[in-house]
Amino acid sequence: MVGPPTSQDTNDKLKALKDPMMHTQDKPQLKAEARNLSFYYGAAKALKGINMPIYDRKVTALIGPSGCGKSTYLRSFNRMHDLYPGNRYEGEIRFFPDNTNLLSAEVDPIEVRMRVGMVFQKPNPFPKTIFENVAYGLRVRGLTSKRLLEEKVEQALRAGAIWDEVKDRLQALAPTLSGGQQQRLCIARALATEPELLLFDEPTSALDPIATGAIEELVSELKKRVTILIVTHNMQQAARVSDYTAYMYLGEMIEFGKTDEIFFKPNDRRTEDYITGRMG
Repeated sequence: MVGPPTSQDTNDKLKALKDPMMHTQDKPQLKAEARNLSFYYGAAKALKGINMPIYDRKVTALIGPSGCGKSTYLRSFNRMHDLYPGNRYEGEIRFFPDNTNLLSAEVDPIEVRMRVGMVFQKPNPFPKTIFENVAYGLRVRGLTSKRLLEEKVEQALRAGAIWDEVKDRLQALAPTLSGGQQQRLCIARALATEPELLLFDEPTSALDPIATGAIEELVSELKKRVTILIVTHNMQQAARVSDYTAYMYLGEMIEFGKTDEIFFKPNDRRTEDYITGRMG
């Protein structure tokens, strides 16, 4: 039986009224936020004023038909577009907790890519040994100690769920691994520099179902330590692995919300049409 409210209950309620943060203590923290973000390939406008939060240590899925701007948006977070002339950003991508605008001309893109790692659609290991693939980013950061390199390479390979498969052949060439192993190696390589945000651009589209399942399990485990933004065309995958989902169409953010709500109670008819297969 619940007894009458105590003076402590009353004090807690009064404190909550004075401190609005007590009402939102269960709300996830922001890791990044796109603010009125637009992007141009030359004169062509590919992204149109996107506003969207990325929550800390959550998985956010980007869905939408081919050519809608998902990968363009994803690659804005680590300044990949800077590598090609004629590309241009408008707006901001704020990165927390330091509130840095990742798109600012004063921010070094190399440093951005250390904080924001990326795994591509097709596994792309360097034509080097397994060890050197993972050590690459650490060496770029200036780490030279053999002992520390070995420790951090092992940590990254363990985090990428591939250590047990490669620990006895670290000097073997990375391209000799299977497709699924190569992709997990690329994830380990991205994790080695301890990024705060990890971008996945359709990371399982070139893999078989068993390797796909392994990557999905890894994504679920990784979100305990890093924020994840993933592009996928696989609706079932988005539903399985993500906490939040954003539906994009023709360069616009149509709808964003918790994954269960997007898939079962979308607010926009266009989102419902895409998820149910009537469009796209």
